Amino acid sequence: MGTMSMDSIGTRVFSGGVWEEKYGYARAVIAGDRVIVSGCTATVEGEVRHVGDPYHQALTAMEIALEAVVKGGLSREDVVMVRYYVVDQRHFDQVGKAIAEVFGKVRPACTGVRVAGLVEPRMLVEIEIEAQRA
Repeated sequence: MGTMSMDSIGTRVFSGGVWEEKYGYARAVIAGDRVIVSGCTATVEGEVRHVGDPYHQALTAMEIALEAVVKGGLSREDVVMVRYYVVDQRHFDQVGKAIAEVFGKVRPACTGVRVAGLVEPRMLVEIEIEAQRA
């Protein structure tokens, strides 16, 4: 994956992302056998990637989220829930396609929601992931 460097400190995983520091949250929290990943966007090193492209923004967001899952000691196969937020109704299919490609036969539970906007106007999708050791 390698989009950013993740550090695990006890039960918290940090990516060093600008929003984590600014708003005081962890990229992920390790809670027993679970890794709960905060909402991830296509922001890498402070820059929104793939402006105007919800499919590639979703792939980048999931890459960041899955890196946190791995840092928390679990894997893609342990993912049980994906939540995604899009700012445009037309983006559901593109984001859904990215989720299907990333998770394949894992088939986690999934919820998609349309929202009025995200923290940065160039962000088209935000993705949360939860994983649990079987």
